Amino acid sequence: MKINNVVIRRLLQLVSVALGVAVINFFLLRLAPGDAAQVLAGEAGAATPEYMAALRAQFGLDQPLLVQFGKYLLNLAHFNLGYSFRHGMPVAQLIGERVPATLLLMGASILFAVVAGATLGAIAAYRAGKIADVVISTLALVFFATPLFWIGLMLVVVFSVWLDWLPVGGMFTIEAGYTGWAHIVDVARHLVLPAVTLGLFYMAVYTRLMRATMVEVRRQDFVRTAVAKGARPPRVLFAHVLRNALLPLVTMLGVQVSSIIGGAVLVETVFSWPGLGRLAFEALFQRDFNLLLGILLCSSIVVIVVNWVVDFVYTRLDPRIRFS
Repeated sequence: MKINNVVIRRLLQLVSVALGVAVINFFLLRLAPGDAAQVLAGEAGAATPEYMAALRAQFGLDQPLLVQFGKYLLNLAHFNLGYSFRHGMPVAQLIGERVPATLLLMGASILFAVVAGATLGAIAAYRAGKIADVVISTLALVFFATPLFWIGLMLVVVFSVWLDWLPVGGMFTIEAGYTGWAHIVDVARHLVLPAVTLGLFYMAVYTRLMRATMVEVRRQDFVRTAVAKGARPPRVLFAHVLRNALLPLVTMLGVQVSSIIGGAVLVETVFSWPGLGRLAFEALFQRDFNLLLGILLCSSIVVIVVNWVVDFVYTRLDPRIRFS
């Protein structure tokens, strides 16, 4: 019964948050100057009042704002995200084609950031005050303070232009026509630079957090008790220190998922990665509000689901916490 109550409460939370995000985004986007009719008229070179009125009538932009909002909510109730005037296809279909690329980029960058950050932070904590600690802390500070776009451009210059080890951009080599394992390897090679670029900033955050947390946990009484009882150093490290030090890192990961999606917009643009971030960037400049609203709504749902996963992982790391 308790599990069922948790599931129902989480589903209600998902619906309420998604609805709130949809309402706020709808009215915020309507405050921006310009609309789809102006973009199309400008590209066609014909901006007569009659042509503009016909375009607004075609896209429903001539109706009162509250009427447009009501139709938008009605479409959402039927799981319809609308139609993209620019791409000439349903928004849900467009998002469905781009979601795998964004999830792949986010998953790879998060995995890289967590593994590298936790490892470097643990090394720095156990070598506190020594040369390894100074080097790791300095590098973490540099990556934390460096803009993502600059890191991405420098990685392209070094690994793509100078060394010619990795491709410049895109998700795969279109003209190669790879299939099977060859296609997987090709995608992995294209994934390295954008994933590392997006993950370096968060790796720096997790490194500093892990170091500070492990230094603090090592001073706790339960660690001293384990050492006094004769526990082996590896058991003290993994069962007592590392497990408790991971709790703040997991919490920070859940908080930063939304910012990772925001960083994906910049990284996908720099590396021409065909994900939701690049699609949202294009939709914003084209005033394709239906597409932009759909992307923002789906991004908020992804953030909520990831936070649920983080909550579950948190309960596995700390048995004292339950879904009560």
